[in-house]
Amino acid sequence: MRPKSQLALQDAALQKPTGLTEFLGELKKSKSVSGYHYIPPRAPQTVPIPESLNIKIRQVLESRGIGTLYSHQMQAYEQARNGVNVAVVTPTASGKTLCYNLPVWQRIMENPGARALYLYPTKALTYDQLDDLMEWSSALDSGIGVYTYDGDTPQDARMAVREKGQIILSNPDMLHKAILPHHTKWTRLFENLQFVVLDELHTYRGVFGSHVANVFRRLARICEFYGSSPQFICTSATIANPQELAEKLTEQPFELIRESGAGESEKHLFFYNPPVVNAQLGIRRSYVKEAQHVATAFLKRNISTIVFANSRLITEILVRYLKESVEHGAAPKDVVVGYRGGYLPNERRRIERGLRDGRIRGVVSTNALELGIDIGSLDVAVLAGYPGTIASTWQRMGRAGRRSGMSVAVLVASSAPLDQYIVNHPEYFLGQQPEMGLINPDNIQILISHLQCATFELPFAANELFGGHDVTEILEYLGERGFIHKAGNKWHWTSEAYPADSVSLRSISSDNFLVVETTNEARIIGEVDYSSAFSTLHEKAIYLHQGQQYYVHQLDVAERRAYVKQVDSDYFTDAITYTKVKVLETMETIAAHNNGEVHVAHQVVGFKKLKFFTMENVGSGDLNLPTQEMHTTSYWLTIPREQFEALPFSPAERLDGFHGLAYAFAQLSCVFLMCDRRDLGSAVDTGVEDQTFQPTIFIYDNYPGGIGLSRPLYEIREQVFAATAQLIRECACEDGCPSCVGPTTGAKEVALAVLALVKNGAVS
Repeated sequence: MRPKSQLALQDAALQKPTGLTEFLGELKKSKSVSGYHYIPPRAPQTVPIPESLNIKIRQVLESRGIGTLYSHQMQAYEQARNGVNVAVVTPTASGKTLCYNLPVWQRIMENPGARALYLYPTKALTYDQLDDLMEWSSALDSGIGVYTYDGDTPQDARMAVREKGQIILSNPDMLHKAILPHHTKWTRLFENLQFVVLDELHTYRGVFGSHVANVFRRLARICEFYGSSPQFICTSATIANPQELAEKLTEQPFELIRESGAGESEKHLFFYNPPVVNAQLGIRRSYVKEAQHVATAFLKRNISTIVFANSRLITEILVRYLKESVEHGAAPKDVVVGYRGGYLPNERRRIERGLRDGRIRGVVSTNALELGIDIGSLDVAVLAGYPGTIASTWQRMGRAGRRSGMSVAVLVASSAPLDQYIVNHPEYFLGQQPEMGLINPDNIQILISHLQCATFELPFAANELFGGHDVTEILEYLGERGFIHKAGNKWHWTSEAYPADSVSLRSISSDNFLVVETTNEARIIGEVDYSSAFSTLHEKAIYLHQGQQYYVHQLDVAERRAYVKQVDSDYFTDAITYTKVKVLETMETIAAHNNGEVHVAHQVVGFKKLKFFTMENVGSGDLNLPTQEMHTTSYWLTIPREQFEALPFSPAERLDGFHGLAYAFAQLSCVFLMCDRRDLGSAVDTGVEDQTFQPTIFIYDNYPGGIGLSRPLYEIREQVFAATAQLIRECACEDGCPSCVGPTTGAKEVALAVLALVKNGAVS
């Protein structure tokens, strides 16, 4: 029999809205709430609309009920008017779009020949902003051309965009693949480009940001060629280093505006730790089920709710659970929907409209809705698991209460050590700065890729710098491989290949897999990125889409297609991945601690069948899929075999404890590096296959070539190990549990024994 939720949420009757206040008292009394924080409302700081603003723009503002500007909007307008690059970092729903729209509209009204390029990280954001800009254009009655330019733009419309577009809305991927390589068709844009707007600056981090920094290096070359020098206006949610990130992305100086003049509604934050159901093993009730219970309680009170999940699989599982809880009896269908990457564009637009008009009351999303897409007024945000970063957590919590007078955010912790650390130390979360946005544009693999693209676009002078670097050696290397040829003092592209087409800004491979449903007539229902395809679309997998199950009966790797049939299954599948790490070069070493370059190989070797609701393992299967390999950087801890085997435990206990230590250490590394959990990979080599090797824990950068995380981890290792020891010691379990070292009996004591060796310097 399943344990009953402490809040008794499942049996709440569907009723008319009763407001948030009534339920907050019940939630505060729950023993599962480990922390509560109240953020009081704040009055806005406003200033008069400047007289220098064009009269038509002022009239449009007044027609929209905007009689004053927030102080940060005024600052951004004035700085941009003075020719300064501006980075605006204020909370969600603080009117950041006016920070760039006002100076851009003003410039175009003064000089109709001026051009502006708006870049958004997702298509959804682009279309969200397009509607508003079209309304502005119509209201100004000046015939200003506002167009989108992305993969969905029809071929016969693209010439009109290039010729008539004064504000062009696009994304970095299109700038990289379609605009820069064909700059001769965009002469009017590049000769008159005065503003580049970069929205959601905080998303340009890691491998994506490193690529985009090189795209901007290429943009700078082309602008210089056409005689333009555009200003940048960047907007962002809160991160620790917005000015540094903007300057590193664009290689230009910036002024930072981070004091928001916007008012804020009151917000109630709850840190919710699912109750322990087995004290001896330290096992807690499923965080997925608890997130469902909490969200159901709000939805059944007709309180609009967004639930965030940390993976596509958990998103789909929660959609199914919530549909079964809410959509029954007289309740209409599709009151609750899912939203994630991989859904087709028309389906995403339909969901966005449904949220805005209130037809959809609940949505379960990955980070796809974390950004500033207008999804109407939601009152509650439930986070199923800690997102991995403080910045992302605040961003998700900020999706509720954008238009209402009060909002609630509930962080439901999983059993992972990172989640448990945050939920048991809410003061850490509330007192810490958000994470830094880290990029490494000089990653050699990324740099080589974009140098090829840059040479294709314009011949490269022999003494020309790229990003301030002398790249002669790389150009000579590309020349030796036959991609480019030197004539006089310039390098020219000579290969028949189109280099931008083979470079993905967001992943290791640019190839996505299409999901084709074959239940009746064949139709495409979604897509999955290359790196995720083998774990989600392997043969015999259950692929989930809007809570519906589809059985994968064929995976065609060569054609990048997976063929599925709709089924009614009571289980889902979870892939089993094997990771092997090999040291290539040790750069630094102190005793047991190392930093250097490694080769990482991932392979999906099997899968488990897990029953919905109970998570019972009801079967498994073996797989033999292609290995995915990368060369990256890593920190690693090596314990000499003789010292490891001298620990007073059985061989099986030693191995379990070592794996448990790696599990906890990898989680807490993210806290101290202030990075996303997905930015780091971890692996353990216990020397089982190679009797000469020493037991080793690897924490590596989860991007080819490295992104600059393993070196800082090497430097702060003692601090992270101390926190790991504290986490394991203070955990209430007896022998080990998912909240510290994993559920294996005895792992806790072994992990602490290994940590004692490390602390005492016994390993050498």
